[in-house]
Amino acid sequence: MQAAYLGQSLANRVGEFIQIRRDLHAHPELAFEEHRTASLVAHKLQAWGYDVTTGLGGTGVVGRLRRGQGSKTMGIRADMDALPIAEQGTMQWKSTRPDKMHACGHDGHTATLLAAAKWIAEEVEFDGTLNLIFQPAEEGAGGAVRMMADGLFEKFPCDAIFALHNMPGVPAGQFVFRQGPTMASSDNVTIRLQGMGGHGAMPHRAIDSVVAGASIVMALQTIVARNVDPFETAVVTVGAFQSGDAHNVIPDEAVLKLSVRALSPQVRTLLKERILELVNLQATSYQVRASVDWQEGYAVLVNAQKETEFATHVAAQLFGKDKVQAQGAPISASEDFAFMLEKVPGCYFFVGNGGPGTPGACMVHNPSYDFNDDLIAPAATFWSELVRSYLTHT
Repeated sequence: MQAAYLGQSLANRVGEFIQIRRDLHAHPELAFEEHRTASLVAHKLQAWGYDVTTGLGGTGVVGRLRRGQGSKTMGIRADMDALPIAEQGTMQWKSTRPDKMHACGHDGHTATLLAAAKWIAEEVEFDGTLNLIFQPAEEGAGGAVRMMADGLFEKFPCDAIFALHNMPGVPAGQFVFRQGPTMASSDNVTIRLQGMGGHGAMPHRAIDSVVAGASIVMALQTIVARNVDPFETAVVTVGAFQSGDAHNVIPDEAVLKLSVRALSPQVRTLLKERILELVNLQATSYQVRASVDWQEGYAVLVNAQKETEFATHVAAQLFGKDKVQAQGAPISASEDFAFMLEKVPGCYFFVGNGGPGTPGACMVHNPSYDFNDDLIAPAATFWSELVRSYLTHT
């Protein structure tokens, strides 16, 4: 099948999936609440001849399509959940559900994979097994882990697995790949400092948790600056400092909330060690008691070399080398597809949502964000050609 024919044919038939995308956008569902979305996905896949399994990991859906006698298997994953954000957009397909919106483009990821699913079922020849994985709860709730705990890869074995994400700020339709560590781990840390409250006019009769907290905030900045190799990536962000509510009262307690990120397991371990050391020593020096609640989040996302090279080659053949970055920069955001990549080799890549000065440049998790529908045709074309190439590649 000629790549040009594939791309043009999908572009001519993409209107149905733009409407699906906008329908999903108007009806966002949060983590593990994606019942309407999952039902729509399952109905479409069944109509196109896929063997469909629902309820995996709560609201996950898998569509399997087998052709020929080939033993090769592959998976493609799209995320389905929305975010608890009040939308500020003015388009006709604006969210109809208060304080919920598709602020990360998962509506577009789902619609794109559905577009590819239909085209693959009707037109693409291959020899092997394709598993289309529609995952719930990517936004911090670990839907990938839930699906795997329900036997995702035991029921649907994959030799390789792939996923994409739109990327605001990158020209629309530009494909960005990267081998090795690509997205950061993410841990949430809550530090509680217990002092002794007192009158603001008599600080010597109190033990000030606010001063201790302020010192800890500043000390934490030295970890990345002075303990982490300058050529490594690390982030220690204090996102909240909560204590007291009166001008003249020294509060008993202060609470710090941290986001901690790294691009390697070694740096992740170093950050934890140094944060715990600094917090405890600083607390002791200010005579307050410290407790640290460390909640491990998503792992470092690591793309496999072979699968990434393969996907990069397919994109370059389809769209030309000028539309493809073979080794883009790493990103300090996190993604639970990382857990799937720990089990199965594969590649997670990005497709530009729109360059600077365009509506598509609005960053994700922003109340004015919207997925660029112009991405559906090229991204679905890529999925279709990747399946054909991978499941016939020798």
